[in-house]
Amino acid sequence: MNLLPAENSKIAKKHGFRSLKLLNVDQDRALGEQPVGVDYGRLDNGLYYYVRCNSKPRMRAALALAVKAGSVLEEEDERGVAHIVEHLAFSATKKYTNHDIIKFLESIGAEFGACQNAVTSADDTVYELFVPVDKPELLSQAISVLAEFSLEVRVSKDDLEKERGAVMEEYRGNRNAAGRMQDAHWVLMMEGSRYAERLPIGLEKVIRTVSHETVKQFYRKWYHLSNMAVVAVGDFSDTQSVVELIKTHFGQKSSAPEPPLVPIFPVPPHEDPRFSCFVESEAAGSAVMISYKMQADQLKTVKDYRDLLAESMFLYALNQRFFKISRRKNPPYFSCSAAADVLVRPLKAYIMTSSCKEKGTIEALESMLIEVARVRLHGFSEREISIVRALLMSEIESAYLERDQMQSTSLRDEYLQHFLRNEPVVGIEYEAQLQKTLLPYITASEVSNYSKKLQTSCSCVIKTIEPRASATVDDLKILMLKINILEEERNISPWDDEHIPEEIVSTKPNLGNIVQQFEHPNIGATELILSNGMRVCYRCTDFLADQVIFTGFSYGGLSELQESEYFSCSMGTTIAGEIGIFGYRPSVLMDMLAGKRAEVGVNLGAYMRSFSGDCSPSDLETALQLVYQLFTTKVTPGGEDVKIVMQMAEEAVRAQERDPYTAFANRVKELNYGNSYFFKPIRISDLRKVNPLKACEYFNYCFKDPSTFTVVIIGSIDPTIALPLILQYLGGIPRPPEPIMHFNRDDLKGLPFTFPSTIIREVVRSPMVEAQCSVQLCFPIELKNGTMVEEIHFVGFLSKLLETKLMHVLRFKHGQIYSAVVSVFLGGNKPSRTGNVRGDISINFSCDPAISSKLADLALDEILRLQEEGPSDEDVSSILEIEQRAHENGLQENYYWLDRILRSYQSRIYAGDVSTSFEIIDEGRSKVRSTLTPLTAQLALQRILPYPCTRQYTVVILMPQTSRFKLLKSFLRSSQTGYRSNDTKILAGIAGLTVLGLTLWRYSRSTLKS
Repeated sequence: MNLLPAENSKIAKKHGFRSLKLLNVDQDRALGEQPVGVDYGRLDNGLYYYVRCNSKPRMRAALALAVKAGSVLEEEDERGVAHIVEHLAFSATKKYTNHDIIKFLESIGAEFGACQNAVTSADDTVYELFVPVDKPELLSQAISVLAEFSLEVRVSKDDLEKERGAVMEEYRGNRNAAGRMQDAHWVLMMEGSRYAERLPIGLEKVIRTVSHETVKQFYRKWYHLSNMAVVAVGDFSDTQSVVELIKTHFGQKSSAPEPPLVPIFPVPPHEDPRFSCFVESEAAGSAVMISYKMQADQLKTVKDYRDLLAESMFLYALNQRFFKISRRKNPPYFSCSAAADVLVRPLKAYIMTSSCKEKGTIEALESMLIEVARVRLHGFSEREISIVRALLMSEIESAYLERDQMQSTSLRDEYLQHFLRNEPVVGIEYEAQLQKTLLPYITASEVSNYSKKLQTSCSCVIKTIEPRASATVDDLKILMLKINILEEERNISPWDDEHIPEEIVSTKPNLGNIVQQFEHPNIGATELILSNGMRVCYRCTDFLADQVIFTGFSYGGLSELQESEYFSCSMGTTIAGEIGIFGYRPSVLMDMLAGKRAEVGVNLGAYMRSFSGDCSPSDLETALQLVYQLFTTKVTPGGEDVKIVMQMAEEAVRAQERDPYTAFANRVKELNYGNSYFFKPIRISDLRKVNPLKACEYFNYCFKDPSTFTVVIIGSIDPTIALPLILQYLGGIPRPPEPIMHFNRDDLKGLPFTFPSTIIREVVRSPMVEAQCSVQLCFPIELKNGTMVEEIHFVGFLSKLLETKLMHVLRFKHGQIYSAVVSVFLGGNKPSRTGNVRGDISINFSCDPAISSKLADLALDEILRLQEEGPSDEDVSSILEIEQRAHENGLQENYYWLDRILRSYQSRIYAGDVSTSFEIIDEGRSKVRSTLTPLTAQLALQRILPYPCTRQYTVVILMPQTSRFKLLKSFLRSSQTGYRSNDTKILAGIAGLTVLGLTLWRYSRSTLKS
């Protein structure tokens, strides 16, 4: 067997980090104001520039124009204008009109949203482009677009009127439960400062009525070249030629002689904590947030950097404790985390967020406050700090190994932070040396001292969020005083660590062997059949030096079950995961994996079971050990484990029932897929019928027989190192005496679903606090078996065509939506190699409820026009370019290759030779690309969609039901309890809570995007 090592030894690269010399650092040494590794300078007119050559991805450039002007600069009658300017920039400039900028960028493959966008925050506005540079003129044209944004945005009355609807729809979309909670928390945090009254989205009255003169005045006043920077990172031959392009397009521009003074708006500290009990009837669940505000630290010296490392260690260690508490019997919360960030230019905050059971906010708050007090009294143990130290060392090691493979977008963002936040850019080599030098000498005592910054006298804000009121402000105050007394009396016990086993696999399995080996040169992959029947295909890549990813799958899943078993077995992953699918409880496994980058997850689907992993090449053994443990661990449910999981599941279901969109989504599924139990929403009554023993038994069977699994491994693999590990831990999985869950893909039970044969238009009315409206337009599709490969590619092109054209009509022409999403669903079909494939294409957008039906008709009219007249040459060219650019980017990514090889195995044309099916799929793409013209696209729209499209479709519209009287009651109830400002995974709601908590405090830097 000829197994050649990779060209660049991964061991040598690993040693490259470990042999890095330690620094003899002076704590007072300055980190340097000049950014490292980039051509940095300033034009005579005041504009800053950052230019760097970077070949990841090849023939692409990440560009940005940063402006130190955000919503905090607005006057009262301008609230929302900074964001409106950002929208108008893409609408019309001196050189481009009628959204021609968007059309031009799409024509070169830069898709709107993904590759051309902008963000408005309280302090700044950033325009971003991601463009191809394989033709000399493209980079120049893209930089000229940024130059247009800088001083040449045309702010006419007509331009503004066209864009109001899109901005208004973005405003309306922000007025859901998450948006209301974000806004309320922002106002509470920033109380007493200008920031509290300058949310980037602005006021509805201003959006609807502001004059174009007012918008133009703001733009001309604050968009000054001395407050701007251009960033260009990409696959350039040299930086000087790019600097010359910047000078060409920006150098002749000039702003007012004196730049406007950008004021600093302080956020006043407060010694007394602030309290709020926020009631949000549509909330995803109950949550607690504790914030501690302070002036943002200056990162200027080595000592500052050491302090930043110590702070990171503190947050890591605290989060480890929070996670372990969440996995105890009767935990006070489902999840809890702490983080720190700069919220606005002068302000930083530590934020702790937890999600908990209903009426459990007081208990959750008590646990959070006690844990921080425990650290103040007793500190972290040396063992806890050693685990955190290993984690941070592993992270910087990974960054160092991939220092030449960083994405251009990541480097662009780093330079943006240098310009906007004065964050130093010292280079990954020096930073790795610094961390390696400093980390071993940061003590547990130093780390624990950060808990002193998390005291209720440190500008603290304590807030509960509940769907129904249970906690009161008095409850919060009493609890805070109680914890303070316990701490003063030192009546809080030290942390009690769990015992952590040394090895994941206590006894190494017997080595398997290779029965057959195949080389697939067209894929660059090697395929092995192991002695236990498992099929393994691996491909060595050099895209990322510190990444190996893999997925294993086997046919046969939940569709094989009877309805009486379905709900129990579908909970198998959730229940088993809480107990520990790798032989150890999650809280114990977390410590066992400290300092290693290895994770494995599982999924039970309708027709397949699968596991997936992501690891560092040096931790491949650990990742494969986890797979071995998955197959050899027998998960047995315990009473407390099951109780916690079911409690979380019930909270998630209740959260879904409160969400106005749930009734809408449920009706869409019922109409389009029928009333099958597989598509039905899960109710509390279903959860109470779940048999935990049955759930775990089913899960154990799903991952028991290795002979039914195919595993694909992609990444920075050295076969001489990886192959023995594959044979040990995959080949060593014992094969059961009799086959278990051994299914023929052609004999699997299909899910019963039928699309309506006629037109159905329905309105779903749901109670809402504030009016929201969503439209889903859906068409059935059926792909013929004989031309399946080409038809699937056609569907991909057509969905992108529809999405682009509907955006042009509904947003850019009529100005009435913010975004439109076109998605394809073919997942209901069993993976049989015979028969046609049925599914649907759906179009989703949100809009003003009053015009929802009209916009649905406009969408139908546009699709019918495309069927009858076909798209233009320009439309087809843009779609082909967008797809080609996405394909080129994907070819440089491990996940793209993993997906392509998996699809080759799972394709209905696979007959034992993966390279053949890979080639056929690739040839199908090439054939569709070469034949795609306005005429063939038109014929495909007629063939794949119902023709005419107006003869068979469903439209479901979500509309508000809430009366004005109910809105008034909701407002009054919320005002009395606190401050107020104007698909179906069972635990999705609980996960959403955690995400919500983390996004609340990041509002100023988040998603007001064009």
